[in-house]
Amino acid sequence: MIPVLTLEKVEPLLDWLDLSSALLAGHRAAPPQIEDVLLSRRDDRMLSRSAWIDGMGLGVKSVSVFPGNAAQGRPSVQGAMLVFDDTTGAIEAVIDNALITKWKTAGDSLLGARLLARADAASLLIVGAGTVASTLIEAYRAWKPGIAITLWARRTEAAAALAARYPGVGVAQDLQAAVAAADIVSTCTMAKAPVVLGEWLRPGQHLDLIGAYTPEMREVDDTALTRARIYVDSRATTLPHIGELLIPLAKGAITEADILGELRDFAAERVAPRHADDITIFKNGGGAHLDLMTARYMLERWRATQAPT
Repeated sequence: MIPVLTLEKVEPLLDWLDLSSALLAGHRAAPPQIEDVLLSRRDDRMLSRSAWIDGMGLGVKSVSVFPGNAAQGRPSVQGAMLVFDDTTGAIEAVIDNALITKWKTAGDSLLGARLLARADAASLLIVGAGTVASTLIEAYRAWKPGIAITLWARRTEAAAALAARYPGVGVAQDLQAAVAAADIVSTCTMAKAPVVLGEWLRPGQHLDLIGAYTPEMREVDDTALTRARIYVDSRATTLPHIGELLIPLAKGAITEADILGELRDFAAERVAPRHADDITIFKNGGGAHLDLMTARYMLERWRATQAPT
């Protein structure tokens, strides 16, 4: 029987630091083949993201997005991921989309911070108050249990409601002041225009950019990019497709040479160490290869619990 891995069944087995280490190890494997297919019918969408990593296997994550479902009390986003054996092509598991996306997204950003943030970073500002923001609280606390976390959102009441679920998390009213005070700034918004400005930044900060995922979306301005050392999880899934980099590249504010590394470079130890005063930016693009690495980690953790004693 093909196992179906759900959030309730698998999440208690997972560890944020182990996952981020597994993602780094995954980038030492063969380069991935990646392909996305998007189907549309009026406002409805079906997105399928596929990856094949030689030696690791194949994965296809398909997600339907039906905005009209919300009015009927149904989920707008539904989906699952299939994991296939690399040798035989057999289906190994079906994994719930919400589980994969949650852990892949925050795990990717956590890995970026572990590689790029200063070792003495002690404070985190999360810009946004949605589902990803709550996951970031959990992930960053797993790495630095004593980190001071503050939330900012356009709707202060949304930030306050999320903060109330996590003891010790604060709420900022003034975004500029909150950015200036934070050692790490993590953005997870739906913004199409920059919300964090480069003139607010100070030496030594790390920016973790998650929200912009379409060609029109941005969360930081050109000044932030030109002041920072820029890194991405994958050049192939960020530079051609995401406005955060696509727009400033098109107008010449930055060049591809300003992208100093991707996770494969870190895995191969091809990235120069940061200096204490460097401002660093990590763009989380979240490609299908990361879904596959995350799925493989989950499947291995689940299988360990099924082995006979």
